[in-house]
Amino acid sequence: MTGRERGMTRQVGIVGLGIMGSAIARNILASGAVVAGFDIDAARLAELGAQGGTVAASAAEVAGAAEIVLTSLPSTKALDATVEQLVAVRRAGQIVCELSTLPIADKQRARDALAAAGITLLDCPLSGTGAQAVTRDLAVYASGDRAAYDRAEAVFPMFSRVHHYLGAFGNGSRMKFVANLLVAIHNVASAEAMVLGIKSGLDPATIVDVIQGGAGNSRVFELRAPLMAQSRYEPASMKIDIWQKDMAIIAEFAAGLGVTAPLFAATAPLYDAAVAQGLGSSDTAAVCAVLEGMAGLRR
Repeated sequence: MTGRERGMTRQVGIVGLGIMGSAIARNILASGAVVAGFDIDAARLAELGAQGGTVAASAAEVAGAAEIVLTSLPSTKALDATVEQLVAVRRAGQIVCELSTLPIADKQRARDALAAAGITLLDCPLSGTGAQAVTRDLAVYASGDRAAYDRAEAVFPMFSRVHHYLGAFGNGSRMKFVANLLVAIHNVASAEAMVLGIKSGLDPATIVDVIQGGAGNSRVFELRAPLMAQSRYEPASMKIDIWQKDMAIIAEFAAGLGVTAPLFAATAPLYDAAVAQGLGSSDTAAVCAVLEGMAGLRR
């Protein structure tokens, strides 16, 4: 790494300071780098400022402050709006690491628009929850231009546990879809197991402790079963209504490839039921509450 590149990684821009983006910003600041951030939520901006970050008035202002920009956004509409501002600034040589879970075609459209302005977009979705982001326990699935990845790579350890370069643009998202398919299934499986054990008379905390030491354990069980044991679904590390967006993207991706995903499909009605029961802003672990109702479990 050249001296210029080392200096470049000390100034990082972030657009999108939600559950994931705000945790990432805190960890990058803790690493000693300077962070300029923007979000449409004034409370999120105030939080960044209180932590020592530079509050930007727009995505365009972030673009003017940093050669490496991370985007953590809730929708394609937000990505399009951000790209429009970055293109207007036209900071040639800038690298944008797109961390969100969005359709690949939408990211490709953003990549092409930015390329016309001399900016390189990398597809870099994350594996992990908001709670994992707080402890820097994230995996980065990076894909796209290799030279741009090599320049941006030093930023990833500031907020993640591990990062992988997966080749052609879009492969990061493809890997994320595979990972999230498993998360959707493991989360519901964990809830199903918890309900079975609790209704049979087992202590919820004991179930969590014992299963974590056996063959039935999973990383998702470790993260979500403690919440299920305590019926504690606020604050959410991944809101169910946001998760619905990810589920729809994965379903469309699988259907486009002609892949039948019966276990994944079986989980969808439970997440839908959680939203219908007013749990959309709750953590995805709240599918346990849905299954408890179906089982007639009261506690």
